[in-house]
This record gives sequence, structure tokens and C-alpha cells, in this order.
Amino acid sequence: MASVNPSHSTISVESLAPPAPENKSSTRASAAKNHVVVDVVLRAMLFATAFVAITFVVTSKQTKLIPVAPGIAIPMAAKFNQYYVAALSVTCFYSVITGLLSALALVKMTEGSTKTQVHLAILDALLLGIMASATGAAGGVGYIGFKGNNHTGWTKICNVYGSFCRHIAASIAVSLLPSVALLLLVWVSVFILSKKISRS
Repeated sequence: MASVNPSHSTISVESLAPPAPENKSSTRASAAKNHVVVDVVLRAMLFATAFVAITFVVTSKQTKLIPVAPGIAIPMAAKFNQYYVAALSVTCFYSVITGLLSALALVKMTEGSTKTQVHLAILDALLLGIMASATGAAGGVGYIGFKGNNHTGWTKICNVYGSFCRHIAASIAVSLLPSVALLLLVWVSVFILSKKISRS
């Protein structure tokens, strides 16, 4: 007569048990850490690019002797736009404050409160609009300085103020990066908030 070996027919209780809750919590903790790391890196990029753009602008002033009559020349200076520098300065200061908050959240290994993330997303979007408009305005003025405008009688100045135009062009090129960083920060905040909503 055949016999059944109970050691082979028994099903382990552990194999049917659901995954331990610690695994789920550890997965959430690692995902939170990754989100905060991305946030810190983007805010560091925001600070670095805004600071470099400011440096190019504030060192752009150039003075040249412009002839106004035969044998008479007066010194005239080309200066940077105040609104553009103000936008860069606010963005740079903002990146320092929010970067410290993100670094603190990374040390505590948390994503931060939902309320804080909503506020950061709103402020990031606001700064994105300011930076994009300031960069666009500076680019438009810079193009007129480079090409001139025959319809309005504005003559180009970059053939005279070469150093000034090179500094401004470099600053405008670099200032595109803070706008990109702010856009990515808004996307990251929206992604984290959507994950929190789906879990609730």
C-alpha cells in the first residue's frame, strides 16, 4: 500500500503569508530619499547657474570714448539691465533657502510634509515665470544691441561695446539653465504629490 510522506505534502505557512510590512515601508523610504536627492541636486544646479549668470552680468560694464564731433569724444558706458539682475538675484537667494530645506529633509530621510511641497511647487512655478520673462526680455534687448533696428532707428552697439555684448550673451545663455531647473523642480513636486494622493 502506498504511503504519503507528510513532509512533502505539507504547504509552508510562510510561503502563503503576505509580504512583511517592513518591505513596503522600506521601499517607500528609498523612493522618498531618491526624490529628495533629485530635489537637492536640481536646487544646487539652480544656485550655481544663477550665480554664474549674475557674475557675467555684473562684470559686463564697459566704457568707450564715442566721437560726437570732429576732435571731440565723450566717455559713454554700456550697463546691464536692473530687472534682469534682480530676477537672477531673487532666484539665487531662493535656491539657497529651499536647498537648505531639501538638504534638511534628506538628513531626516523624509519627503517633507504635503503642505510644504505644495508651497514649494507654487513658488517654483512663480520663479519659473519670473526667470523666463527676464531671460526673454534680456534676450530681446540683446538682439537689438547686436543687430539694431532700422524701423525705429536704433543702431547696433555690439560693434562698439564688444566686451559688454559678450558678457551679456554668455549670461543669457547660462540663465536658460535656471529656467530648466525650475521647470524640472515643478515636475518633481507634481510627481511626488500625485504619488501621495494615490496612496491616500
